[in-house]
Amino acid sequence: MKTLLIVYHSLTGGALQMAKAAAEGAATEPEVVPRLLHAAAAGGDDVIAADGYLFATPENLGAISGLLKDFFDRSYYAALDRINGRPYATLICAGSDGANAARQIERIATGWRLKAVAEPLIVCTHAQTPEAILAPKIIPPEELARCTELGAALAAGLAMGVF
Repeated sequence: MKTLLIVYHSLTGGALQMAKAAAEGAATEPEVVPRLLHAAAAGGDDVIAADGYLFATPENLGAISGLLKDFFDRSYYAALDRINGRPYATLICAGSDGANAARQIERIATGWRLKAVAEPLIVCTHAQTPEAILAPKIIPPEELARCTELGAALAAGLAMGVF
């Protein structure tokens, strides 16, 4: 069995919906166990034990969320040079464009020597006012379907040994 670690943080629910959809997609692959963990609960041992990764975050102030950054801070050196070449993908619930959050994760993944297997999947909510930014998010079904497909594809690649 392979393990797909899905690490997420979500304050308003958008990134969590995306992560859960990806986990549902990954669960369709019988040879892969998706492991959905909140960023505060995940650590270096979880990273080392997994065969592939999906990182889900909201865009906060044009960057990854503080708790996802904290997860990377706590896990980085424990996993350094122990996970080289493993696959990863990224889910971002953005208020504007999500590009900087994607770049931040890409830089961390480069340091870990992970292999990106998909372009970052960015869902833009266009939340720009304080009220809209803090409001609970509802991700449209077509966007959740994209997250499900990404989870399924990542799991299938793990199961087939493509990655």
